[in-house]
Formats: sequence, C-alpha cells, structure tokens
Amino acid sequence: MSYIDLHTHTTASDGTLTPRELVSLAVEIGLSAIAITDHDTVGGVEEALSEGRKLGLEVIPGIEISAEFEREMHILGYYIDYCSPILQESLQRLQEFRKRRNPQIVEKLRQLGFLITIEEVEREAGGEIIGRPHIAKALVRKGYVKSIQEAFEYYLSDGKPAYIKKEKLTPQEAIQTILTAGGLPVLAHPKYLALNQDRLGKLIDQLVQWGLKGIEVYYSAHSVGETRRYLALAKKYELLVSGGSDFHGINKPDIRLGRGFGNLNISYDLVEKIKNASKKADS
Repeated sequence: MSYIDLHTHTTASDGTLTPRELVSLAVEIGLSAIAITDHDTVGGVEEALSEGRKLGLEVIPGIEISAEFEREMHILGYYIDYCSPILQESLQRLQEFRKRRNPQIVEKLRQLGFLITIEEVEREAGGEIIGRPHIAKALVRKGYVKSIQEAFEYYLSDGKPAYIKKEKLTPQEAIQTILTAGGLPVLAHPKYLALNQDRLGKLIDQLVQWGLKGIEVYYSAHSVGETRRYLALAKKYELLVSGGSDFHGINKPDIRLGRGFGNLNISYDLVEKIKNASKKADS
C-alpha cells in the first residue's frame, strides 16, 4: 500500500528541513505523496515541486493559514495556485502581523533579562520568515534554555511570560483566501480546538457554509476515539478526509514524517479523492 503525509513544514516557516531535504526524506522512507503546508507562506512550494519532479515524488502545493478563534484555528489549503495575487496579498498581511509581533516578543524577553536582539533572531531565520522557533533557537544558542521545547514551555507558548498574541485572519477570510487561490480548505487538527462534539459540529456547520471542503481526520495527536468522531463528522457534512503528521523536523523531534508518533499509516486513496475534488472545482 502507498502511504502519504499531507501536513508538513519546511524551513520556509518553522520546520528544520529545506523543501528539497523534506522531499528527499519522503522518497527515502517510501512515501508516495506529501503536501507542503508551511504556516502562512508558500515560500517552500516551488522548490519542493521541482525536487519532487526530479525524484519522482508527488508533491501537493499547500499552505496552513492561522485564523482567529478561541484557541487559534488552522486551515490547510491543498492544490492552491501558489502564485495567486490575491493569495500573495493575504499572506503579505499575515507577514506584516508577524513583523510587528516578533520585536514585541524579543522586548518581553529582554525585560525578563535575556540579552537577545531581533538581529540575532533574523540570523537564526536565515532569510526565511521569522517565527517563534527562531526566537527559541536564539535562546538556545545563547545558553538561556537547553532546547527549543524548553523555550516554548517556559517563555513562548500561550500564557507564558514572553507570549504575544498573533493577529490573524478570521476563519471565513482564511477559507475564502484558499478558495480564491483555487485550493481546497481543510480544517486542521480539530483536537486542538478543544470543543465537545456538539460545539465542534456547530462550528463545522458554519465553516461549511463559508466554503470548508474537508477535515484533517488522521493526525499524530488524535486518539482512536477522536479519529472515529472526526470521521463521523466528515461523513455527516460530506467533507473530504485528510491526514498528516505535522512534521517539523527537530523542532518537533518526536514526530516522524509519514508516521507521526508511530501511529500513522495514511493511505494514498485520500490524495485521489482530494485531487478529484480539486479537478471538479476547477472545471
């Protein structure tokens, strides 16, 4: 059976493998297809597509957009036109949000006694879009914490001393942005919304009215019971089923590409269904 991973991150956002390295790893472990779904950027898509053609791996151009919600919502987009001017305009807005946020986080850390600068963080990013993992790396490099995970656990996560809330699109804006770029919007890891079945169902009903096309059912952190519940919701609302590991490289060292925590075996037939839906949307 052919296996896939439709939720991966590269150095274009907060992963530690370049798009080329990620494609190479996917080929090495025998995956048949992957989707590049970096946070709020399509900067890694073209390189991944090129390497995929070279190595014979099916690469799906995608994205993961952060949306405003009680606990932040992520919307995956598959088969997007990553050159779409409207998509680029929306992503530019999100990048401006990040640019305003990062210096504020650094300033909070300085108030806590950590002598780091935004210039040091920019060097950690190496020209890519700056995010909290790059701030965490700067803290590790200067010896303030032992690992990226420790930086998030004690300082950078929601509720911690250096956390700054990120400005985001609304869920409707995120969905419409993906649709306008010719893509299929899919609700990512519903577990993290922390809603009971009734509230999640009502939310999905609203998202479907705005154009949601799928739900990420198979995911590293989903239990067997949660997976069954999300499958039932996908069936009820006639949504596409997706799945992926949320691979970030060493930024999330326990998550393996294609396997998550060792609990994933996502069949290629999901790609066929998503691809067919994409073709119908384009026709």
